[in-house]
Amino acid sequence: MNDLRKIIHVDMDAFYASVEQRDCPRYRNRPVAVGGSRHRGVVAAASYEARKFGIHSAMPSAIALRKCPSLIFVKPRFDIYREVSHQIRVIFKRYTDLVEPLSLDEAYLDVTENKLRQPSATLIAREIRASIKTETGLTASAGVSFNKFLAKVASDFDKPDGLTVITPEKAEIFLAGLPIHKFYGVGKVTARRMAAMGIRTGADLKKWSKPELVEKFGKTGSWYYKVVRGRDDRPVKPGRIRKSLGAEHTFDTDLVDLDFMLLQLKKIIRTVWKRAGKARLSGKTVTLKIKYFNFVQTTRSTTLPIMISSEAQLTEVVYGLLQKPASPDQPVRLLGVTLSNLSTEQPDSQEGQLELRLE
Repeated sequence: MNDLRKIIHVDMDAFYASVEQRDCPRYRNRPVAVGGSRHRGVVAAASYEARKFGIHSAMPSAIALRKCPSLIFVKPRFDIYREVSHQIRVIFKRYTDLVEPLSLDEAYLDVTENKLRQPSATLIAREIRASIKTETGLTASAGVSFNKFLAKVASDFDKPDGLTVITPEKAEIFLAGLPIHKFYGVGKVTARRMAAMGIRTGADLKKWSKPELVEKFGKTGSWYYKVVRGRDDRPVKPGRIRKSLGAEHTFDTDLVDLDFMLLQLKKIIRTVWKRAGKARLSGKTVTLKIKYFNFVQTTRSTTLPIMISSEAQLTEVVYGLLQKPASPDQPVRLLGVTLSNLSTEQPDSQEGQLELRLE
């Protein structure tokens, strides 16, 4: 057992909403939704007070408002969230350089060999949570175990402001009693499929053979077979490069005029390009997201032969995607732009020589 890893998964509690409650006293202890508006858009994050009403991320604002008429809607401040995220990562680096961020508000840490030579991962997790509280005024939940899967499951077990430790001796019993929807990687649709198969807990899942699970769930079935037995050999990978970056906007009034759509897209493109610059990333794949007045959504995408080298070049590509094969013929409620196929390499300065292919 001495060669087992010591992994911590830290997950901030209702991160965006908690930052807003911290910075604005009148929001504290009240239901808060970050994102959208009272009647349009979607909820990006909800405070725990809002979650008591059944409000969650990705829920349309209109539905959230019906569930909780006193819900406070707050516009997101991503620059602030990124600043706080940086503060938290500085805290992580005091203990180990093996930090794998998953998003602004969560990360894996491998503290098997740490900078303080502290043998207890549990004590390190306690110190990290205390430092986050002292230095940012926010709470974090943490999971401690011998692999990434168990650490991730543990961090979600006692939220908010919780600390759960799963030792090798306790893993089998813990997983046997865990509801299937609590397994990381099992979404709502899969949980319903499993329930129809009589799989409601880890103990139920463990009764199924690997071939049976692969037959039912494809390659993911092998993953379920492994993790219900507490097996996950994935290492913590520092310097994890994000897969995409983007921005989108839901409009207060549906857009019907093409020129106005182009004007609004220019603002979104500028945000995306600034984010790419801050992350020192560029990309080859551009995706335009269009959501119509009736919530029907479509995407148009193209991959270029070279890295995008300027905001003007990105604008040209996005404008082309909006108008080919045809401009939107229905009122538009949301537009979004995503840059993917990312790389840290310097983009080629061949803007004028680029031939766009938007088939």
